[in-house]
Amino acid sequence: MKTDLKIALIQTDLVWESPEENRRNFHQKIESISDVVDIIVLPEMLSSGFTMNAISVAETMNGKTLTWLKELASKKNVAITGSLVISENNNFYNRSVFVHPHGKVDTYDKRHTFTLAGEHKTYTAGTTKTIIDYQGWKICPLVCYDLRFPVWARNTEDYDVLLYVANWPKPRINAWDALLKARAIENMSYCIGVNRVGKDANGHEYPGHSACYDVLGRKMSNLKAHQESIEVVTLEKTIIETYRNKLNFLNDRDSFTLLE
Repeated sequence: MKTDLKIALIQTDLVWESPEENRRNFHQKIESISDVVDIIVLPEMLSSGFTMNAISVAETMNGKTLTWLKELASKKNVAITGSLVISENNNFYNRSVFVHPHGKVDTYDKRHTFTLAGEHKTYTAGTTKTIIDYQGWKICPLVCYDLRFPVWARNTEDYDVLLYVANWPKPRINAWDALLKARAIENMSYCIGVNRVGKDANGHEYPGHSACYDVLGRKMSNLKAHQESIEVVTLEKTIIETYRNKLNFLNDRDSFTLLE
């Protein structure tokens, strides 16, 4: 088990519906990271941007993007995570993938599809929460709109890190800032959110505001809004243990069963 976990947050623009160009851009950015890190976090729909034209960009779990991620994770000896459009069993999914250095891939399908943009008409919603065990840390991956639903994120598994990847637009960025901090506080976990920057083909602007908060909601990152940037944050297991033991807030959490 590692007592510290170093995580690189990559805040970047995305090329609309161009997996090859996005892979090329991310490859350059990942190669530029000089720090020794444990996890690299990329945005939601990393190979295409937030498109409803799934048929034009969808890949399988044996497709080019997953193959590239596995090769890069192995070469750099690092885990890489983000979401992409996956075609499986005649359905499309907005799927978070967590690629381990040795090739294992943990997945999570976005539960809360963004109805305002019609995502529910194209993508099948996931039904299962995923907890990833990596280097002795328990990580809960969620995707964008999931941030608005605290019951789904509730820390009933005693996870250590809540991890959101997103294409969260500028008009509602105040909600992004507030909810990331709230999720950290209420779940007594680190909370990380990686959002893209730039404009997409639909004219939506994304300001970034990628961030990391500790278990008390203290911001640990300094990524600039509207700018492509990379920042490495260090998570400390002792911080989680100290405050959970001292405050015991999670011991008083509600017990519930989430119905479909």
